[in-house]
Amino acid sequence: MTSVADSLVLLRTAIVNVLMSGPPGAGDRGWVLVDTGLPGSADAIVDAAARRFGHGARPSGIVLTHGHFDHVGTVEALAERWDAPVYAHPLEHPYLTGRSAYPPPDPTVGGGAMSALSFLYPKKPVDLGGRVRALPDDGTVPGMPGWRWIWTPGHSPGHVSLWREADRAVVAGDAFVTTKQESALSVLVQRAAVHGPPSYFTPDWPAARRSVQRLAALRPEAAATGHGPVMRGDDLRRGLARLVKEFDRRAVPSHGRYVGAPAVTDAGGVVSVPPPDPRERVAVGIVAAAGGAAVAKALGGRALRRVTGR
Repeated sequence: MTSVADSLVLLRTAIVNVLMSGPPGAGDRGWVLVDTGLPGSADAIVDAAARRFGHGARPSGIVLTHGHFDHVGTVEALAERWDAPVYAHPLEHPYLTGRSAYPPPDPTVGGGAMSALSFLYPKKPVDLGGRVRALPDDGTVPGMPGWRWIWTPGHSPGHVSLWREADRAVVAGDAFVTTKQESALSVLVQRAAVHGPPSYFTPDWPAARRSVQRLAALRPEAAATGHGPVMRGDDLRRGLARLVKEFDRRAVPSHGRYVGAPAVTDAGGVVSVPPPDPRERVAVGIVAAAGGAAVAKALGGRALRRVTGR
């Protein structure tokens, strides 16, 4: 585990990060889990929690930045195991209660293997039923004193980031990330740099731009994102400033399903999505012809096999 800030640590599970908030030895119900990683990572999360907080220590709750498959892969199992509520923005609830799938990914954008394989990623929403709770309207985060949630949509309709003014720490989810998530090589190397949200799963670029602007304006001292290493200080702030200034060139794809118009969503889920870019069928066909599982194995090994389930 990597320390992010006081009482906040990051655990990398394959290609995605989860966060744990609470002091060492906090004990039962004395801590909070933020996001839950890929399917198959539940035991690693439970073991890490036991080492930090004590054997059998359950969280007071699970907070989700958003509900994409790589952030909720173990949420059903962990919520049941720990008998814990799950908190998320109300606009994420359709994707956490089985009512709606997210807008489809676009495998033509981003120019990397992770993008090309995105049509293979799990698409069905999880169904947490009555365990899902809305984040408080007053901006507080249950079980995380001093933290506030900020609505940062674009990558998903109800995406939130978490902010603590006292030490200027931010948990950004996928509003921005610190590795080029579209590239399997970058994911494996984990070279720290500020990047826009993973492009293949971002259906609203104008909203994503505004969210990055909002987070950059906070001038954070430390950032933990959904993908990539922790970044700090001037490197982080310069990276965010550059991303804001050059967002259209560095983050927004030159083409793609959602570039001309965003997906339309509401409190019930997806209302409509733009038609696919003509290149999408070609891209899917090429990867499928090569054998998605074989490509995943060659490009990313164990981590990508876990993603695709192949």
